[in-house]
Amino acid sequence: MRRTGQEFIRFIVIGVINTFNYYMIYLLLHAMAVFSYMYSHVIAFLFSFVLSFFLNSYFTFKVKPTLVKFLKFPLSQAFNFSISSLFMYVFVEYFHISSTITPILAVFITVPMTFILTGKILKKESVSG
Repeated sequence: MRRTGQEFIRFIVIGVINTFNYYMIYLLLHAMAVFSYMYSHVIAFLFSFVLSFFLNSYFTFKVKPTLVKFLKFPLSQAFNFSISSLFMYVFVEYFHISSTITPILAVFITVPMTFILTGKILKKESVSG
């Protein structure tokens, strides 16, 4: 239980770093380059995806990144992307919240769920193989 708590704290730290990375790219594309919020979200998400894989492998879960894990990692990120995209859409289109801050609001919903799924994916190969 203690190990899981430490992993969750490291996951949060990496999440803050990754969210900052994502958000800066998002703002650059959306606010400065005037791309749509969803297009900016997709591009920023893809960039931060790769960074997230390596940081979570090395720092959060302390496992060696492998091609197999990298190929499975999109499962956690697809889940994260789907949920965050859904909430961004709902926040912008139905609640009329600024598209500048909706990515941050979506993070609070997706973090706990993504932590569990990411841990299962990254740790599975090291336990069984």
